Amino acid sequence: MPLTIKQAQELVDSLPSEAFESSQLKGYRIAQRASDYAGVSQWWLVVESEQRQRSDLKALKKRLSRQQQQAQSQLQALSQEQFSCEADARKAALKLQKRWKYYQLEQLEIAEKSHYATAGRPRKGAKAQSITYHVQAQVVANANAIAVAERRAGRFIVATNIVEAEELSNDEVLEEYKGQQGAERGFRFLKDPLFFADSVFLKTPARVAALALVMALCLLVYTLGQRMIRQALANAKAEIPNQLGKKTSMPTLRWVFQCFQAVHLLSLNGQQSISNLSDNRLLILGFLGSACQKYYLLC
Repeated sequence: MPLTIKQAQELVDSLPSEAFESSQLKGYRIAQRASDYAGVSQWWLVVESEQRQRSDLKALKKRLSRQQQQAQSQLQALSQEQFSCEADARKAALKLQKRWKYYQLEQLEIAEKSHYATAGRPRKGAKAQSITYHVQAQVVANANAIAVAERRAGRFIVATNIVEAEELSNDEVLEEYKGQQGAERGFRFLKDPLFFADSVFLKTPARVAALALVMALCLLVYTLGQRMIRQALANAKAEIPNQLGKKTSMPTLRWVFQCFQAVHLLSLNGQQSISNLSDNRLLILGFLGSACQKYYLLC
């Protein structure tokens, strides 16, 4: 459920920590609430993820520090401005405050400054030629806004119109939601420019359906290959370098494919050989099994 929806946003922001119950899925807590959003009876499961909460709080801390520096700088610039009346100065200060989400102005005062014809200390009884008004204030944290942001950290809503508890439990709803992320990552792979799907033009619905089937089968093979190499690495308690050169036991098959882009099959005087089989590529092939190794003349 997108948190751009006001009802969802208010629910996430208002629920106290005590409203959540531990889930059977490690690292999650769930609070269940009924809803009839859009005229549909449904359950909204407000999920609190421990891992996501840590990440969100860390990002919030950085935003607070950055916004505080910006607010101090903007207030400093505003205090140097001259206004012709007190109302204009106060209006500018309040307008600036609205731009900040987690900070506000306190001890707001509008100071008068008299300007005389000659520089230096004015003579006794001298009349000012003009008067300007200046903003004076302090930037302080908006405790309520920060508390709401901290309470929202790590939370999201999963909605279901299956309202019978015996049909689908809260943990099962969350597990189904988490499970679909794997499929979504797979279809994101199919949309990748490297798959060249946008270069194929078909005229009939039957051919579009056939292409979709071929793409789904490709995704199935891709997923099985990725699962196989990850299981082989886990069983051997081994790791291979990732894109950043760091060791990982959870590589994507796409990265494994890219590792073999510079490998070529050579034929000379009727003898075939493989070029550019580096130590790293041989290491990876060792985890892919004999069915893959035979293509590189290793079996």
